[in-house]
Amino acid sequence: MTIRNTVRDHGQRYRPRMACLKKAERMLLEMQDPKTGVRSQPQRLVITTIPHAITGEDIVSWIAETFQIDASEAKNIGTMLVALGYIYPVQDHKRLVIKSDASLYRFQTPYFWPTQQWPVEDTDYAIYLAKRNIRKKGILELHEQEQYNRLHKWMNHKWDFIVMQAKEQYRAAKERKKPDRVVFDCQERAYWVVHRPPPGTVSAMDCGLDRRIDPNAEEPRTPDFYERIMIFTQQSIMRPRVKSSVSIAALVKYCATYNSHDPFLSKCLPSNPWLTDDVTYWNLTKPNVEIPTKMRVERWTFSFGELLSDPRGRDDFRLFLKKEFSGENLAFWEVCEDLKWGTAATMSEKAEQIYKTFLARGAPRWINIDGKTMEITVSGLRHPHRYVLDAAQTHIYMLMKKDSYGRYLKSPVFKDTLKKAIFPEEHKFTDAQLEHNSKNRRPSLSPVVLRQQEQEQRAKMAANAPVDITQLCRFTTPVPHLAVYSGITDPPSANTSPTLPFLTHSPACPSPISVALDSTSASERRVEPSEGGEGNLQAPASVCANVTKSRMPLSLRRLLKRGCSPANMFASLSPKYHSAAGSSSRIQPICPDQAGQAPPRRIGK
Repeated sequence: MTIRNTVRDHGQRYRPRMACLKKAERMLLEMQDPKTGVRSQPQRLVITTIPHAITGEDIVSWIAETFQIDASEAKNIGTMLVALGYIYPVQDHKRLVIKSDASLYRFQTPYFWPTQQWPVEDTDYAIYLAKRNIRKKGILELHEQEQYNRLHKWMNHKWDFIVMQAKEQYRAAKERKKPDRVVFDCQERAYWVVHRPPPGTVSAMDCGLDRRIDPNAEEPRTPDFYERIMIFTQQSIMRPRVKSSVSIAALVKYCATYNSHDPFLSKCLPSNPWLTDDVTYWNLTKPNVEIPTKMRVERWTFSFGELLSDPRGRDDFRLFLKKEFSGENLAFWEVCEDLKWGTAATMSEKAEQIYKTFLARGAPRWINIDGKTMEITVSGLRHPHRYVLDAAQTHIYMLMKKDSYGRYLKSPVFKDTLKKAIFPEEHKFTDAQLEHNSKNRRPSLSPVVLRQQEQEQRAKMAANAPVDITQLCRFTTPVPHLAVYSGITDPPSANTSPTLPFLTHSPACPSPISVALDSTSASERRVEPSEGGEGNLQAPASVCANVTKSRMPLSLRRLLKRGCSPANMFASLSPKYHSAAGSSSRIQPICPDQAGQAPPRRIGK
């Protein structure tokens, strides 16, 4: 086997999630001790004898007695040793598990231990497959045949060298004794089963990228090192102190709350898919399953964060808010999360769309936030970034947590969901069923497919969103104040009547986001009275003139001074009303032929 040693890191300090290898090696050395280790003896297998063979029952019993644990936990530890390649099965080499029976196992030679960190290259794997192809006379397993064809196509430029190496190793193996040849073949096959597992097999050697810095290395004592220690110490002094009894009580309460929901402390119902290869648990806990489990619904009552972190719970909460006509709060929180964790390329576009939909005057889904938060948010929109809407998002989050969340837990929506929730019973599998499940194991969906399904779900939700009734259409005259913030740029078509005006982005009628950024606060705005008289009833030629000449009283005092006459402020909200140049404060009749009524008498002081 042509494996080269390029990196010798026996401690595995630069590789994440591999710190258990050194402990596994120490345990393996104790198991091989001739006095206190696992008893081994030669075993007759078909026509040859396997030296130093051990049974799975002896391995499980030795681990249970040495570490004072039960048989199931000892079996899990033995399975971990087999999955890491320290112990390999002699007969059923595909199943990297420990069977607590008379199945034969052997200890792997230290040459093939994972801590040697041999680089697993495709050239070595191609030589191994070519050697097996020569020995088996072209009869390989299905996945090995597919890998052989793929490597042959990819390494066609050096395939002659690979075949030559395979023939040389095969010729050298025939010169050994038969027991030694059988043992080496088993060791090599076990190595490649661990590092090139068959399809559908979970590989225990999957790990992240190698670290560039050794986390165990001592940091040099530079001035920057001591400066960081001083800053950390100062921050620790300023941190508020809590009694240990209070902290311990909080930890105990948290553990007691989540005890039944922790898969390490309690059983997964109906079964643990990692142990039984049964996907029923995953089907019941899908993100958007129609009928959730009872434990999942009960978890929504722990905190408001638990409810929002579950997509199914968020859908249920959205249904409750829709019945209370406050669904815009949850929609705003979701789009803020999308802006925070989305791509940077669409950040500005999303920020402007959020402003038009939720924050602008006359927005279709306007949210109720205080003036200070609105001022901070609008000023931050001059330079949009991921966290520009954090203040408004926090305000809406606390509003839903303190007001809507409590009423949701008492609402018929939650009670109906809790009533329909299912409680699956525990399903115990026999050994034959477990073996059948492992053979029929199929890979899960790719993350790319899951991401596409999530995007389709979002598009479906956006299509079912409520329609903005304040938006303009071809058959209505634009509303002056609402049109400026809605930003409609529908150009006139050939079939459109020339008398119907359309709003365009111009210096006089700017875009919605620029109007919000360049304008002053609402308390400082003052609308100048129009110069036209009551008899001026002709429509203007431009909508922008309507914006400058419109009259909208901003205070109740000015409204009472003018009397109770309906102003453009109220008349413009009617979709059937046609504004008359914004110069008259009287509501014009719907029919143009109908005569206008006399204005009401003004109320004196």
